[in-house]
Amino acid sequence: MAHSIDEAFTALPLRALADAALARARALGAEHADFRLERVRSAAWRLRDAKPSGSSDTTDLGYAVRVVHGGAWGFASGVDLTMDAAARVAGQAVAMAKLSAKVIAAAGSDERVELAEEPVHAERTWISSYEIDPFTVAGEEKSGLLADWSARLLRADGVAHVDASLLTVHENKFYADTAGTVTTQQRVRLHPQLTAVAVDETTGEFDSMRTIAPPAGRGWEYLTGTGWDWDWDSELEEIPGLLAEKMRAPSVEAGRYDLVVDPSNLWLTIHESIGHATELDRALGYEAAYAGTSFATFDQLGKLRYGSSVMNVTGDRTAEHGLATIGYDDEGVEAQSWDLVKDGTLVGYQLDRRIAKLTGLGRSNGCAFADSPGHVPVQRMANVSLQPEPGGLSTEDLIGGVERGIYVVGDRSWSIDMQRYNFQFTGQRFYRIENGRLAGQLRDVAYQATTTDFWGSMEKVGGPQTYVLGGAFNCGKAQPGQVAAVSHGCPSALFRGVNILNTTQEAGR
Repeated sequence: MAHSIDEAFTALPLRALADAALARARALGAEHADFRLERVRSAAWRLRDAKPSGSSDTTDLGYAVRVVHGGAWGFASGVDLTMDAAARVAGQAVAMAKLSAKVIAAAGSDERVELAEEPVHAERTWISSYEIDPFTVAGEEKSGLLADWSARLLRADGVAHVDASLLTVHENKFYADTAGTVTTQQRVRLHPQLTAVAVDETTGEFDSMRTIAPPAGRGWEYLTGTGWDWDWDSELEEIPGLLAEKMRAPSVEAGRYDLVVDPSNLWLTIHESIGHATELDRALGYEAAYAGTSFATFDQLGKLRYGSSVMNVTGDRTAEHGLATIGYDDEGVEAQSWDLVKDGTLVGYQLDRRIAKLTGLGRSNGCAFADSPGHVPVQRMANVSLQPEPGGLSTEDLIGGVERGIYVVGDRSWSIDMQRYNFQFTGQRFYRIENGRLAGQLRDVAYQATTTDFWGSMEKVGGPQTYVLGGAFNCGKAQPGQVAAVSHGCPSALFRGVNILNTTQEAGR
């Protein structure tokens, strides 16, 4: 279905505000200036045992001016939608840049902010791929669907409680800069989730099972089946039985196992050990205070053996329905797709315009993003995805190649060090593999490795038929902290000889 930019957004004085701000920045001597006006509406519904437990509906509307003046950054934001206010905010941004330049000089640094060149994109419009804007659907219908799904789970034997939630976002963004780029964008995304809880009344033990349907850059059709859809009915029908089996499952024996990892789990390992590690600001040490730097330092570009020869990873701002998919980033850079790891070797990074210029890597690949009009753009993650093998194996065939191993499904908890190198991950459910067949669930499983050892142990990746675009709404970075949504696609994959921990035994040590 073809959509147009919301009239309520285009009716705002977008161009007039931008012209006022950019003209003021030029008059004050800025070498570069950009203006960004955003309206971000977020709504959420939460249910506990099929009854409402909370809801919210908020709209963030404002604008920001960012400048380079005297070789330093300046930034300011505002909410007063008048020409005088926009010009005043631009003046504040220039004043901030002048102050920053003094601080930098006093610290003995001669580094100047310079931006990589980008073609001018004049009067461009981009709208994400969706059928039904969830904000055109009544709140009662949304909460009613969650209540119906929750009731289905509650009627099943062994399910004591059900938590359900739905988060929806509708984002509009207008951008203009002194080079002449002008873009207007609109995107929609949502995240539905249900968790069933079982409690053993005799022992007091409990456990849970969550849906593995990923968040997506889609509309309401994702939940109702009018268009591309997840098979919600099948997943909801399966969860009670899976949870009951999990409650009875034996605890894993720690040791080394071959792993077949489902996309519903592997996306998170990609996010933490590849996505963050290949952000070049981390690799250069510019991002260090929030969740650390990266072991994949810039001197290793083209040299680091990240994984096995079947490992091919892309950064992608163009993937249909990706949570980090855009038309243009917050520096006016057009969305692109590029290689990060090729045949197991580190060959690229995620860049913004400043880092691209600083490192001599040429054009930015469009990784500047701010999560609100009140925040400055920072280098943020694209949709970072492991590519499938054309004509590759099914998940069942990958399992068939394992004599003694574990099949991992769904994400749960994780831990990784400040250099994105040592990690461990758990999951929603784990199955013992014996002689190429699944042999029941296991409990208390975590897989542990270093990033290069883990990806180096990857022997096979599945075919396109196993590929799923997973992801999260809550990727955190920067100080003050910002949150961004990002997707990670991957096929099922086979890893040999991975260290498995028993989480109950580890917690007792």
